[in-house]
Amino acid sequence: MKLLMNPIFLRMAGLAAGAIFAFLCGFLLIRHLRRRLQKERTLGEGDPATDSFPLHTYHAVIQQLKQQKHELQALQQAERRRAKTSENISGAVLSNLSSGVVFFNLHGLVKQANRAAKTILGFASPSGMNAQELFRNTALSTASSGVSIKVADAVASSVKDASRFRDEETAYLTPNNQQRVLDITVSPVYAGNGELLGAACLVDDRTDVARMRQERQLQGEISAEMALQLRNSIALISEYARSMTRSRDPGQCERLANDIRAEAEHIERTIGGFLAGADHSPVSEWA
Repeated sequence: MKLLMNPIFLRMAGLAAGAIFAFLCGFLLIRHLRRRLQKERTLGEGDPATDSFPLHTYHAVIQQLKQQKHELQALQQAERRRAKTSENISGAVLSNLSSGVVFFNLHGLVKQANRAAKTILGFASPSGMNAQELFRNTALSTASSGVSIKVADAVASSVKDASRFRDEETAYLTPNNQQRVLDITVSPVYAGNGELLGAACLVDDRTDVARMRQERQLQGEISAEMALQLRNSIALISEYARSMTRSRDPGQCERLANDIRAEAEHIERTIGGFLAGADHSPVSEWA
């Protein structure tokens, strides 16, 4: 009892109890913190396969997008090369065509003309010109109606209404006053999607063909006239020969023989000149 009543003992007992309580509180707090840290560590680690799945998926998508981008770029480059090659081929074909090709845009102005068109029409650089300036009063005769229409009006109608016109032989006068015979076709030009781009004018120079046809026609007329004259000359020579056989007069026979010889020389000279393409006209000789 005396010990319990001793103040020093009571003080020491209180300090011991406080120390024990503080130790227990600290132990419990440390234990709680340790469990909490361990739990957070466990939650932080998680399932490696589950945590890495979104990252792998993201990298795979990125890689696929990059591959698709490269494929798209390769396709675009191939398309540009193909378009460039096609353009070069088209330009080379148009440049080496013997027929003239003139392309008019939707405003009726010359957008492009190949070398043959420049030579045939007699313009060094027709780009930017309209059809009226290029063809002036040159007209086309439509086979269906027989009505003549100017080339400029045909181009305007082709650009506006997608009409098509053609004339096999039409007279054209170049800026140097050279008369030519042209085969002209005016037709609309469409894009791959069906959109109207303008009108194309195909021009063929038929001047030499028309001249050769006229020459053949003239030669045919000359040949027909010559055949008729030869027939008359042969009949005349035959008549001279029969007269010689019936005549007893040496002088008359000599005159008939001279006439036959002259007629034969005339025939030989005329036929020879015709076959050799002489400048003189056989018809005029026979006249």
